[in-house]
Amino acid sequence: MILIQNGHIKTMAGVEYENGCILLGDDGKIAEIAPSIQAPEGAYVIDAEGKLVTPGCVDAHCHIGLHEQAMRWEGSDVNEKGDPITPQMRAIDAIRPHDEMFENAISHGVTCGVTGPGSANVVGGTFAAIKLWGESVDEMIVKDPVAMKVAFGENPKGAYGNTLKKLPATRMGTASMLRETLFKAKEYLDAKNSDKPPKFDMKMEAMLPVMRKEIPLKAHAHRSDDILTAIRIAKEFDVDLTLDHCTEGWLVADILGKEGYPAFVGPTLGSKSKIELSGKSFETAAILHEAGVNISIITDTPVVPIQYLPLSAGLHVAAGLPEEEAWKAITINPATACGIADRVGSLEVGKDADVVIWTDDPLKVVGAKAYVTILDGEIIYQ
Repeated sequence: MILIQNGHIKTMAGVEYENGCILLGDDGKIAEIAPSIQAPEGAYVIDAEGKLVTPGCVDAHCHIGLHEQAMRWEGSDVNEKGDPITPQMRAIDAIRPHDEMFENAISHGVTCGVTGPGSANVVGGTFAAIKLWGESVDEMIVKDPVAMKVAFGENPKGAYGNTLKKLPATRMGTASMLRETLFKAKEYLDAKNSDKPPKFDMKMEAMLPVMRKEIPLKAHAHRSDDILTAIRIAKEFDVDLTLDHCTEGWLVADILGKEGYPAFVGPTLGSKSKIELSGKSFETAAILHEAGVNISIITDTPVVPIQYLPLSAGLHVAAGLPEEEAWKAITINPATACGIADRVGSLEVGKDADVVIWTDDPLKVVGAKAYVTILDGEIIYQ
């Protein structure tokens, strides 16, 4: 058991202890949180006086493990180009847990990442939620699949229309291919539920969790028109949706507030490297929050290195996002939007014992990193 004493505990569950204790059980779960806890016999005690204690941070959209550090094409397993419709691709088959990016994440308090295919394809495959430490992907999985990646805008156009001279070459083409896939998936599901099951189709099998609303479409959409097209299609087929990147979401914030889909904002740190990012601003998260949108902040690693997730949240605070909302945007909000809040995202009894003790508040101090990172009740970084 591990007992953390005297820390400023942000539970992200509506309770905050200026000077509190948290007990982590041998089962890897949180056993107790209180102003004072008597150390059980044999417990390892950590004095967190003067330090901030939070749940491990959660990145709702990244490509950690699929795009390795210090490599070119050899370590890039993000986009399976050649076919714009590849729902059968699975992130878990391409994640390398021993890439140095995982240690960078853990040392900066990021303990869980939702990682998966890139945005070259109209339908790219499934994302998985994983703990960011372990010997094998199978032991790291929190939930798989979490979402089905789909992409709008210039990325599919560039990968196929511009490079390969094939569909999709326009936004109309991208939308039509996604609609066709969803139509086929609906027909396939109806046939599966009939007296005459269809011939096995791996692509359509992969789409079934989407059609059953077990997982959402994870829509890469930067421009406001692409964001609204994603919503239009999701409503047409009655499927769930998250709006990933949402760069120009500030232009249609009132609409997004009424529609109610979660927005994963970012990567905002860095240059405006393409036309779709011309409207990028750290003010976007604050504007969307003000409009009532449930927001998360993302790195899109490797676009922004995953260790800068807390730093990115701090920069959003500097641009007007309330500090408490910024903490939610890298903890409980992404956990909730990704369907893993029963295990991570907040410090509550019974949840996974993923805890970070910080050297300084990372939303306020540039260069702040983890003093101790605990994953499933075990100290893995100190």
